[in-house]
Amino acid sequence: MLKILLPIRQKTVRLLFLGAHSDDIEIGCGGTALRLLSEADEVEVRWVVFAAAGGRAAEAEASARRFLEGAHKREIVVENFRDGFFPYVGGTIKEYFERLKGSFDPDLILTHYRHDLHQDHRLISELTWNTWRDHAILEYEIAKYDGDLGAPNFFVHLDEEICRRKIAILEECFTSQKGRRWFSADTFYSLMRLRGMESNAGRRYAEGFYSRKIVY
Repeated sequence: MLKILLPIRQKTVRLLFLGAHSDDIEIGCGGTALRLLSEADEVEVRWVVFAAAGGRAAEAEASARRFLEGAHKREIVVENFRDGFFPYVGGTIKEYFERLKGSFDPDLILTHYRHDLHQDHRLISELTWNTWRDHAILEYEIAKYDGDLGAPNFFVHLDEEICRRKIAILEECFTSQKGRRWFSADTFYSLMRLRGMESNAGRRYAEGFYSRKIVY
């Protein structure tokens, strides 16, 4: 996958993961994160969660550490912007993005889908594109009550072991979410299986992404 996105393979690959809430990155692109870390020789990661209050912050940090065990260098940042109110404090979040841009120059950015119906997710996606104009960006998807899934145009094939590991970490780290109807292994497996079918994945599973522009 890196050969497609990053044709010139430098020794160190820099990845930026952006998530509005504490489990967004893991649900949307956790399998892809694990695959990327297994393929690159050296990976430097910045993993940013914008809203994680109370015990959710500890969950986010624990999960990120598990997903990034294979990283050569990692920085996990968990902020405390108010959940559900991102558009109303957009100026402050925009300033945060500008500081992030000045401190980290990624080769690949993974962020939220621009047509996600959650207002926090949409703002993070909008500011990603507003901040980085010459970078490879993939938008990940999250299944939820709103029914806002689209038709991805970029797929990352995953084997069953990576899928199992992704879901195991989610279930082990995000114990506060276990009572929610949508937070279940069959939900996560179902979407990865659907995207695998749509992309003719040899090992059955995939994560889907939306790519507006990839420049070779």
